[in-house]
Amino acid sequence: MSYRNRELANLFVVAIITGLGFTSVYIARQDVVSAGSLSYALFFFGLYLAAHVIARVTVPQADPYLLPLAGLLTAIGVTEIYRLSPDDAFRQGLWIVVGVAAFGGALVFLRHDYRRLESYKYICGLTAVGLLALPRLPVIGQEINGARLWVHVGGIQFQPCELAKIMLIVFLAGYLREKREVLAQGRLKDFGPMLLIWGAAMAVLFVTKDLGSGLLYFGIFLAVLYVATARVWFVSAGLVLFLLGSAAVYTRVPRVQERVSIWIDPWSHIHTTGYQLAQSLFSIANGGFEGRGLGKATVEGLGGTPLVPYEKTDFIYSALAQELGLVGAAALLLVYMLFCLRGFRIALLAQDGFSKLLAVGLTFGFALQTFIIVGGVLRVIPLTGITLPFVSYGGSSVVANFILLAGLLLVSNRANSATQLPMEGHP
Repeated sequence: MSYRNRELANLFVVAIITGLGFTSVYIARQDVVSAGSLSYALFFFGLYLAAHVIARVTVPQADPYLLPLAGLLTAIGVTEIYRLSPDDAFRQGLWIVVGVAAFGGALVFLRHDYRRLESYKYICGLTAVGLLALPRLPVIGQEINGARLWVHVGGIQFQPCELAKIMLIVFLAGYLREKREVLAQGRLKDFGPMLLIWGAAMAVLFVTKDLGSGLLYFGIFLAVLYVATARVWFVSAGLVLFLLGSAAVYTRVPRVQERVSIWIDPWSHIHTTGYQLAQSLFSIANGGFEGRGLGKATVEGLGGTPLVPYEKTDFIYSALAQELGLVGAAALLLVYMLFCLRGFRIALLAQDGFSKLLAVGLTFGFALQTFIIVGGVLRVIPLTGITLPFVSYGGSSVVANFILLAGLLLVSNRANSATQLPMEGHP
């Protein structure tokens, strides 16, 4: 079976799972069976079928599992968002349509040779810094929950940091591919342009108080640097600098002190700043081993107010853990692990340095973002306000992750095509 036929077969399975999920939620909410749940499944299958057709034409040799895994994650996310707020699920569906359009546009535009992006690495780096600075601008910038992350233009609200992440990864991949040999020698002057753009990005994140994205970007920086240079002491030095910087930020930013305090002991702040995290832990515990069932979790109080504030964004994992239980929550993490496994496999198969570093950066960024938000919800690390990829409510995150997916498929198509070329002359 060819790669694309295998992908199509997996998408059929995802469509069936989506239909069953929406049916379960609809029955739990309405006490009746409706064709509406089937229409949601057909809509998603049609949408991903269009994405499959574009992939079949543009990247025929790309990995056959990444698109179905992304489809499964988005289906899980929209199903849970529909359970929490049907109106928001409709809006999320529209953003997924935009994301698939961006996915198709990236594949069509870069199908011939995505490596030409390397020639624009400095433009990508400066664009990343500019996107991160947008929320600081008057009129369009917005501060929500103590962090200035949002840009509001017309009727659209989005987070520029999601797209800035992709731009920064392209810059790092291009610069480190060009300079990795001299960087391995450890001369400080060779780090200048990279440290300048990366430092500017970190400074902007500090000013906007987006410390979750700061941690994400720092991790991506160290991972790509290590793969490019194979120098462990770079990573060790980076971790030392991170610890020193974290201590400095902790002493100067009350928001960080608050997050660390409720991470250490949320129960002492259960009626104030620790309420959200404590309720999230109660929600996860209420799911038990098998879960309450889709649509049957307790998510609202007697007055109809949400028990866990911002559950569809920052804490959607706790809602899923309550409805799916330990088994379902662990299965969701396994889906993320499979996605990351395929991404790192693509990096191993890549034939050129830029492709290898690009795949590593995209995959590690995806993996680290998942760890940061799930770790915060489970109280493994202090809570940060970033999204769970493909699952959380939010248009910026969905669109950025579809572009990330397109990047991995482009690298995979080139790598798989290169490995098959020597065999073309054999009978």
